[in-house]
Amino acid sequence: MAYVISDSCVACGTCAPLCPVEAISEGDIYKIDPDTCISCGTCAESCPSEAIHEE
Repeated sequence: MAYVISDSCVACGTCAPLCPVEAISEGDIYKIDPDTCISCGTCAESCPSEAIHEE
């Protein structure tokens, strides 16, 4: 199951470089491509605002 980023994302940039498959795109609120995400959870573990969770 892919991870998603909620509206509480502050676009701090912590998660994107940690994604092993580059599934996270930058923006005002970051987004995770569900077709690319391998559900490893690295992004969720690194998120300081706890904005990333399983879909």
